Amino acid sequence: MTDLPFVDERHVRIAAPAETVWAVLGRQAQRIAAGGAAWYAPLVGAQPRHASGQPLTQGATLPGFAVVESVPGRRLLLHGRHHFSRYALHLTLAEDAGHTRLTARTDAAFPGVHGWCYRQLVIGSGAHAVLLDRLLRTIRRHAEHQST
Repeated sequence: MTDLPFVDERHVRIAAPAETVWAVLGRQAQRIAAGGAAWYAPLVGAQPRHASGQPLTQGATLPGFAVVESVPGRRLLLHGRHHFSRYALHLTLAEDAGHTRLTARTDAAFPGVHGWCYRQLVIGSGAHAVLLDRLLRTIRRHAEHQST
């Protein structure tokens, strides 16, 4: 998928159509960009640093992420970097029998000693998995609520 090493893959099954999940994903991206990501991005020297453009559209940015590829309702590819890492987040949506499977795959490189330390702090501690799982559950909750 990228030239970056695989880190992990998380998924959630959502009782809502992909179109609804995609819309909720866009709203969550806006919330994240306006919240924690806005203060964290400058702290670690993230590029891009600010949100721009329409969320989830190719060429748009969120703090720490650039939208490299966007196929509405199907997939989203985000790339970013900061002082300690280069990374990609691949989000894919697959419909099956009235449900949508939302998958989030993370690939990242953590160069140098500082990168290794950062990896231990974020990946080794389990914080990345906890935060990504929370995001996926939030998207599921909002999409299922909107779908009923």
